[in-house]
Amino acid sequence: MSRPVHKIALVNLRRKAIASAGLGPAMLAFALAPAAAAADPAASPASAASTSTTPAGTSAPSPTATGTQPVVPAVAGRMRIALPGIGAREPFALTGERVVFEGAVAPYVAGQQVTVHIYRNGHIVRTSTVGVSAANHHRSGRFRVSYVSGKTGVVQAVAVHEPTTAMRLFAAGSDKVKVISPNLSTGTRGEAVRIMQRRLGALHYAVPQTGYFDEATADAVIAYRKMTGLARVDYTDAGMFRRLRRGDGAFHVRFPRDGRHMEANLQLQVLVEVEPHGRVANIYTMSSGKPSTPTVLGHFAVYRKEPGVNSELMYDSNYFISGYAIHGYPEVPTYAASHGCLRVPYLDAPALFAWIRIGTVVDVYN
Repeated sequence: MSRPVHKIALVNLRRKAIASAGLGPAMLAFALAPAAAAADPAASPASAASTSTTPAGTSAPSPTATGTQPVVPAVAGRMRIALPGIGAREPFALTGERVVFEGAVAPYVAGQQVTVHIYRNGHIVRTSTVGVSAANHHRSGRFRVSYVSGKTGVVQAVAVHEPTTAMRLFAAGSDKVKVISPNLSTGTRGEAVRIMQRRLGALHYAVPQTGYFDEATADAVIAYRKMTGLARVDYTDAGMFRRLRRGDGAFHVRFPRDGRHMEANLQLQVLVEVEPHGRVANIYTMSSGKPSTPTVLGHFAVYRKEPGVNSELMYDSNYFISGYAIHGYPEVPTYAASHGCLRVPYLDAPALFAWIRIGTVVDVYN
């Protein structure tokens, strides 16, 4: 025996709602009043007539020619799902970390419930029905679910509000959350590396965008860890990724009025290219003069450039006072260790040499 037409319609509508909601984060509302009424037996004309009530002191509506009461169309609802603490710009979570999905429903109706499906890599891994609580002086409602994934992948929440006599069927999907492992080191490939590189690049660290954790990426990781007060190592962990997600680690220019110039912060051990109006171009790790041969502090200008490698193994040197230069060197510790120059990794030296010109200002400070 075939299923009733209204049940088939409801199944089709729910499939359509879930599929549509899963395509993106936009708030979705479905104008499905006729189909929802057909899908819900309680919304049929006969049911409406049998359950309708008339307020005291008023006249009941006139019956139609068929003897049934006119049906009031169900309200079209709307819903959205946010990711507090993660945000909407390429949201990611770490394996074992709790992901919270917060939903908003309007209008609010007492006793509302939504069915929330959690997907990982396109497959449902959990389904739960949650109540909607009143918010905004009962003009809207809120619900909240969370999920912890011990595996990497793409996680998304899709919520469905079933049709009732008062409201039509509608649904919404959250942004897709990439669940990644935070423990990366040289030689690692994949989405976690790409996310890390994009976040570092957005903060103006000199880092490739290849999805491969190479030596240049390790140098950028060291520079970032210096800027955020983390241990000066060349691998990542959960603490670093959480800071990246918050947007920590921006460099604050000390001398924005110096136009296009270099800044060397000896306390942080970073070297920074600064464009006009104080805009950061690139941030590099460096090693300045050790205590016995400290780097001179002050406001200088590059007076000589020497390409290639010299007898002291200085590579692509940019001299800013006496024998002090910004140059590449085979060894660049995470602390002050040079004879007074500003050492940078060999891989970074050509880019710096190309950026620095004769006359470029170099500000060196603690």
